[in-house]
Amino acid sequence: MAQTNEQWGSRIGLVLAMAGNAVGFGNFLRFPIQAIQNGGGAFIIPYLVCFILLGLPLVFVEWTMGRFGGAMGNHTVPFTMQKMGKSRLWKYFGAISFFTTIGIASYYCYLESWTISYLYHSLIGTFHNMPQSEITRFFNEYHNIRTTHSGLPYENIIIFVLCIVLNVYILCKGLKGGIEKVATYGIPLLVVFGIFLAVRGLMIQPGEEGAVATGISGLDFLWTPQFKSLLDPKVWLAAAGQIFFTLSVGMGTIQCYASYVKKNDDIALNALSTSFVNEFVEIVLGGTILLSISVGFFGIENVKELVANEGGFGIAFQTMPFLFQKFGTIVGTFCGVAFFGLLFIAGITSSLAMGTPLVSFLQDEYQMKKRNAALFFGLAVLIFGLPTVLFFREGVFDEYDYWAGTVGVFSFAMIQIILFSWVYGADKGWKEFNRSASIKVPNFFRWVIKYITPVMLILIFIAAFIQPANGDWKEAFTNGWQFDGSSVIGRMMGKGSRETGIYTSMARYFLLTIFISGFLLVFFASKKRKTKKSKP
Repeated sequence: MAQTNEQWGSRIGLVLAMAGNAVGFGNFLRFPIQAIQNGGGAFIIPYLVCFILLGLPLVFVEWTMGRFGGAMGNHTVPFTMQKMGKSRLWKYFGAISFFTTIGIASYYCYLESWTISYLYHSLIGTFHNMPQSEITRFFNEYHNIRTTHSGLPYENIIIFVLCIVLNVYILCKGLKGGIEKVATYGIPLLVVFGIFLAVRGLMIQPGEEGAVATGISGLDFLWTPQFKSLLDPKVWLAAAGQIFFTLSVGMGTIQCYASYVKKNDDIALNALSTSFVNEFVEIVLGGTILLSISVGFFGIENVKELVANEGGFGIAFQTMPFLFQKFGTIVGTFCGVAFFGLLFIAGITSSLAMGTPLVSFLQDEYQMKKRNAALFFGLAVLIFGLPTVLFFREGVFDEYDYWAGTVGVFSFAMIQIILFSWVYGADKGWKEFNRSASIKVPNFFRWVIKYITPVMLILIFIAAFIQPANGDWKEAFTNGWQFDGSSVIGRMMGKGSRETGIYTSMARYFLLTIFISGFLLVFFASKKRKTKKSKP
């Protein structure tokens, strides 16, 4: 049974660590891109609705599950789910959480390593006087192991390994001495950097170093509502996906952090605090920095075209170093260091959260020392993450993101909400959530957790599986069903992959290995528990 007896040092430390878990690349990179791709104001209404009906209910559920499990010495979800479901089979559904955390961490740490590299290059002035085309070429060449920008051979591999070493080192320090300390200093610094960049972006005026619009026009684009978007299923799917990504639900990380609170800690206030900190960072800072600066200097139509052509996380790395130059050498350098430093803090606080469930499980169930458990996590990320580094351009990164970061997360969230609402009991769960609460969360959410959230997740899950070509449901029902490349079935058929040959197959074999390994870890842990019980 459980050997871990750690606790958080303070409530503020816990809130900041949990906020660090949620605040990540999704806030600063993914959210503005999703907003641009889905029409700005057309995106924000479904986004806020999904936050209320999906995000907050899942956060409440995961905090409740965490404290519930922690009170019995279960710091990860497999045996917590078994206890709540009163069936041994539920722990194997909980094993999916290891697939999502290790699968996501394997490519997330590579993304995290980009920020270290770009911070360094911003500091030494690599991007000074580089035209936009050269900065784009820099990004493309960065993923080619045969090129180097720093004088180091295999620069991206070396920095990726460095990133893993940093994560392992901090995990070795534990909750109070490692994760909490990083979050306590890192999250306030992130907010300070974010406010500085947001204010500077909003100050942009036409004519300033070639600016074509005001920085505020980026916010106008985001906050001008377009109610017709409420009838577009693609926008709703994008909004739901963003909520999952930004709040870090469906991964098992919130449950793990929450399992270390004291038995009667106020998890209702903690859950609301961390959720709204995350939304402040995402909407106020994340939605302002990239949009205000890029729209100010490029104009909204050019930004839309740039996103359509480049898309994804890479857009900021291909544009922001160029745009920061327009602020002058000194201010531009500081902006580059602040922006990529901000991204690094956001990234590492999230990757630490991904590592904690596996470290805790190995400690609890296999009696590993913390150092060895952290090294095990680091080795797993190194082995499974290297393919995303070596074959980034061949689509391996995208495969990991799709199957672990999208399908895995959605699947696990749907399973756990069904367990919580209809097996354990939403009424009983709501009572547990509000136990020792100093604030009263509206009873409205009890009904949302029981009915609305499960139905929405099931519908999204089904839609994700069978989404028709171009999202045209009417055409599919009328003239025959053609699966979209972004649907699960379409992806299985190779329609959504850039490369359907050896690299895609390799990525999926690696992901399958992670999936099976998670189940085996739980299976043998269960055997160990039975052996202990049978001993006199």
